[in-house]
This record gives sequence, structure tokens and C-alpha cells, in this order.
Amino acid sequence: MLTLSNQVSSVAQVIQLAVAPVFLLAGVGALLGVLANRLARVIDRFHVLEKLLAEPLPPAERGQTFATIVSLSRRARMIHWAISLCVACELLICLVVAALFVGAEMQVDLSRLIAGLFVAAMVSLIAGLACFLREIALATSVIESLGRTAARADHEP
Repeated sequence: MLTLSNQVSSVAQVIQLAVAPVFLLAGVGALLGVLANRLARVIDRFHVLEKLLAEPLPPAERGQTFATIVSLSRRARMIHWAISLCVACELLICLVVAALFVGAEMQVDLSRLIAGLFVAAMVSLIAGLACFLREIALATSVIESLGRTAARADHEP
């Protein structure tokens, strides 16, 4: 039977092992805040354009507004995937921390499960960051295309 000091020492070691995943939780949580803000801005812009489409517009302006709505829809989809994948990462990290404590308390070797959960969390985070990068590319491509259009208009006689 373990003495009280051995039990406390064992719990302290598990807490030390859990610190890194907890810091990762905080970092991914901050990323989720950024993603949620970007999604809110896309949705707000979508609603403004949706109201604009309800009014009579010249065909060229209507087409441009619709194209912008399609672009916003793609961006929202990418942000949705990024958020979903980052939340999955957070859940997997929570399972890693829980498995650390359960394994220590029950004196069961859960190292393979913990490693698998952590790898799955990292894969989920990588995929979420890839979706975030794609959303940023979509957002900047609109700006770049506007810049090219403006440059062509400046060069026309």
C-alpha cells in the first residue's frame, strides 16, 4: 500500500505531466477566439450584402455583390472547419489529461492511448490551422483582385 507521501508525489508527477497539455489548451483556446471573431465579421458582412441585394441594383453591382457573398460563404465554411477541428483538438487534449490521471490513479499503463490521443490532437490542430490559412488566402485574394482591377483602370486611357 502506498503511503500518503508517495500518493502525493505520484499526483504531483501527473500534474507536472499535465502542465504542457494545459498550456496547449490555452493556446488553442486563444486561436478559437480569433476564429470566432473572424466568423462574426464574415457573418456581419454577409448580412449587410444580403440587405443590399434586396434593393434594386444595377446588374454589374448586383453581380459583384453576389460574387462577394459567394466568397464570404467559402470563407465562412473554412472558418467553420477550422473551429470544428480546433475544438476537436481541445477535446482530445482534455482526454489526454484525463487519461494521465486515470492511468496514475488506477496504476494502468495508458501510455499508448495517451500518445494516440495526443497525436490525434496534433493532427486535428494541423488541419484546423490549414483551414485557417486557406481562409486567410481567400480573404486576401479578394483584396488582391480589387488591386489588379484598380491598376487596370488606372492604365486605361
